[in-house]
Amino acid sequence: MPANESGPSVKKKGRRARLLVLVMVLALLAGLGYGAYWSVDTVRASFPQTTGSLKVPGLTGTVDVKRDEHGIPQLYADNDEDLFRAQGFVHAQDRFWEMDVRRHMTAGRLSEMFGSGQVETDAFLRTLGWRHVAQEEYDKKLSPETKKYLQAYADGVNAYLKGKSGKDLSVEHAALKLTDDYKPEPWTPVDSVAWLKAMAWDLRGNMQDEIDRSLMTNKLSQAQIDELYPPYPFDRNKPIVEGGAVSGGKYNPQGTPGSGSTGTGTGRGTGSGTTGTGTGTGAGTGGSTTPAAGSQATPNGATGATGLTDNATAQGATVGLRTQLGSLAKTLDEIPAILGPNGSGIGSNSWVVSGQYTTTGKPLLANDPHLSPQLPSVWYQMGLHCRAASPQCQYDVAGYTFSGMPGVVIGHNADIAWGMTNLGADVTDLYLEQVRPEGYVYDNKVVPFTTREEEIKVAGGKSKKITVRTTNNGPLISDRSDELEAVGSRAPVPSSAPDRGDGYAVALRWTALDPGKSMDAVFKLNRAKDFNSFRAAAADFEVPSQNLIYADNKGANGNIGYQAPGRIPIRNQGDGRLPAPGWDPKYAWKGGRDGNAGYIPQNEMPWELNPARGYIVTANQAVTESAPAGAAGTGAAPGSGSGSAANAAAGKYPYVLTTDWGYGARSQRINDLIEAKTKDNGKISTDDMRAMQMDNSSEIAALLTPMLAKIQVSDPDVRSAQKLLEGWNYTQEPDSAAAAYFNAVWRNILKLAFGDKMPKELRVEGSCMNVSEESTGPNDDLTKTVRECGTRGPDSAQPDGGDRWFEVVRRLVKDEKSPWWTATPKTVHDKPIKTRDELFARAMEDARWELTAKLGKDQSTWSWGRLHQLTLKNQTIGKEGPGFMQWLLNRGPWNVGGGEATVNATGWNASSGYGVTWVPSMRMVVNLGDLDKSRWINLTGASGHAYAGTYTDQTEMWAKGELLEWPFAKGAVDKSTVDTLTLKP
Repeated sequence: MPANESGPSVKKKGRRARLLVLVMVLALLAGLGYGAYWSVDTVRASFPQTTGSLKVPGLTGTVDVKRDEHGIPQLYADNDEDLFRAQGFVHAQDRFWEMDVRRHMTAGRLSEMFGSGQVETDAFLRTLGWRHVAQEEYDKKLSPETKKYLQAYADGVNAYLKGKSGKDLSVEHAALKLTDDYKPEPWTPVDSVAWLKAMAWDLRGNMQDEIDRSLMTNKLSQAQIDELYPPYPFDRNKPIVEGGAVSGGKYNPQGTPGSGSTGTGTGRGTGSGTTGTGTGTGAGTGGSTTPAAGSQATPNGATGATGLTDNATAQGATVGLRTQLGSLAKTLDEIPAILGPNGSGIGSNSWVVSGQYTTTGKPLLANDPHLSPQLPSVWYQMGLHCRAASPQCQYDVAGYTFSGMPGVVIGHNADIAWGMTNLGADVTDLYLEQVRPEGYVYDNKVVPFTTREEEIKVAGGKSKKITVRTTNNGPLISDRSDELEAVGSRAPVPSSAPDRGDGYAVALRWTALDPGKSMDAVFKLNRAKDFNSFRAAAADFEVPSQNLIYADNKGANGNIGYQAPGRIPIRNQGDGRLPAPGWDPKYAWKGGRDGNAGYIPQNEMPWELNPARGYIVTANQAVTESAPAGAAGTGAAPGSGSGSAANAAAGKYPYVLTTDWGYGARSQRINDLIEAKTKDNGKISTDDMRAMQMDNSSEIAALLTPMLAKIQVSDPDVRSAQKLLEGWNYTQEPDSAAAAYFNAVWRNILKLAFGDKMPKELRVEGSCMNVSEESTGPNDDLTKTVRECGTRGPDSAQPDGGDRWFEVVRRLVKDEKSPWWTATPKTVHDKPIKTRDELFARAMEDARWELTAKLGKDQSTWSWGRLHQLTLKNQTIGKEGPGFMQWLLNRGPWNVGGGEATVNATGWNASSGYGVTWVPSMRMVVNLGDLDKSRWINLTGASGHAYAGTYTDQTEMWAKGELLEWPFAKGAVDKSTVDTLTLKP
């Protein structure tokens, strides 16, 4: 689930130059010319007051801010508005630099802080229009109560800002003030709402996969691409919900799929002849040839690798689409990630165990969202308490908050606990649009664009103006790239497509660009008392779509539950795996702007309460099993709501949530651990839950290590490394030499078998190889060889080694002579690699010498932690400044265990190296038997101020898998309090 509000990526020379100016100013402040000014004045000036009293305008009564030894605040007030006003004040005390950068990013105003190098990023973000959608939500969708809380929060932030600037806010603000006299604007309610759009962007689903599959068509056949995107292994890895059905317009967890589902839908049948009428359960028309998995029928029933081609197979068209999407992928790499790399790593673990199987007799609930490592952590721990419950004061809640936004996102109140993981629903589609001077083509008509003008102000430079154009499918994101604007003329399309004219543009359809009520859901969750009120809150949690787990302490064993919420589109045609023709109404969403049915009804989304197995696990695996899109109709069926009749009749969930789930490596491991612990009447404790969170077992190691051990190796040094794998238990502890060697072998297997066969747009930048020059002529002795280098950023390059690649290799490994196991020889004297074992042997050899270069020849000094390091980087300057400034602001490295698709998910991208790219950003275990015995930890600390004592005070404990006590009741909070600040009217 949810965020990397790491500062914006600095990849432009203009911004880098500006940062160097900031760094020079900070260097002077740091004592290079002015003694100890950095440590005594500039740094300490922004440290918050935590004792005594302060006057806060707008308060109607006093608010107590009680902090423990880690600076974690618990707030006590007499009414809701005072509580959220104080939350805004305290967030700003500790995290205003983070908040300020974040709101400039969500509004597309980074250039106002960091100069001309961010203009292109701002232009893309303005085109997406996060801020506009947030404003529309605030104006038209959110409840009066929510608006009241948002305004109170903004008032609290502004009370803190009043009279402060520069060093009084943060050392980073001191630098901005001295270089450009930068002064923060007042905080607004919409600044808070816009944060949810940034969350949704990084949790947007399969957009990257959609681009990657299309880019692969340059070098791979459709059958090969399908092998790299295998179906979810339902036979091995359990989905979240087992069983259940949609019946009578509602999801029934105990229902039998197919009951009452007898209607007909529109979709592709199993026709005979070239245009025969389908004879499947859903009535429809389609070609007689069954499309390969992952392909998409064209309007004429033909199938093309891109999902758009009919007879348009010219090489120029293929190159055009590849260039277009490659440019888009590069643009996406430039956008600051809020949560982390969008892909297999963005996820989380959460699970809940019934009191029937716990030592406490009440449920235990665990959650650890996997997000990008950042400093400070995206999370801010906090408690929000009413001194006495009343209609004017309704909150008694604690957990993890986002600085810049009121309420608690994940945590518990006095009655229930909840956690989140990313559902991964497919909520984005790319559309090719036929553009004319007067508009765009839709349903054989030219429709005028909706346009708006935007002015981008630039620190130290001239403002820039842009025009944002929007179609019925969404904004034209191709307008933000000269290359995208030019190459649409070559994009492959069906023969029935409109005339190309000056070329095709690319529009983005995304659920988060429609105003919603997710902010309402946060406050409803915080107040929920039981499962029904929890589900009512979830119904408003529209974007980003999350798996929500639940627990309460009512009854003998308490209750556990699950709800899949979210605004998830129903597609008229296609499955969202590939770009679609925007001019064809058949490819529009049923919930599209031209006004059809809507999204999947919330009443028909999967949920369950107290399943017989006694536990629920969500870790980004499939929610439930759906029939593939296009295999049946998607029309309304009598007695089954608006779901697909044929899907239900086939025993499947009637809607496609996505075809790009995580593959269930982590979730099934958690399932196995719970089942093993509860076998023979065993019980699970709070510490058992903590230990599960730190499980370092590698599924791919368990599969491949026995094979690697049998490879015949002649080189004594490689053989010595191979012996490390003998007797290894497949756990990736930080001190394990075997884990280091295995992961190096795995990385090299992926490179040899798959990476070297990828198009350059997917390979990591700097990865170069000799290839035959593209040509329409024959591939003969005169064909030229050129040097081709990868262009993809290190966080999103492929193969990344996630659990999709686990599944790919699992399926291929039985075929010793699969073409994937071929590879070019290392030298002209070596034989080409033609079999699995030959490729494995080469990977073992390459891994041995790679680790020799990185860790030394002496294997006794090798360890996984030395390769797999976590460094926490402060925003902006800590990421891009020179070494001296990074040393001042950053922390680490820490040698950590865990790995990719492991429960202890310290992820790394196998294409780019071993460094940690995402982490369990926090960990919590809620004890519903005694809330004061719950435990929690944050990745960093409460403070965003470098050199504050609580800047990274939790990180060492986090790395060791330790958890802090989590007091909740007033007595427990008072006992843990070391500082009390009273806020007064």
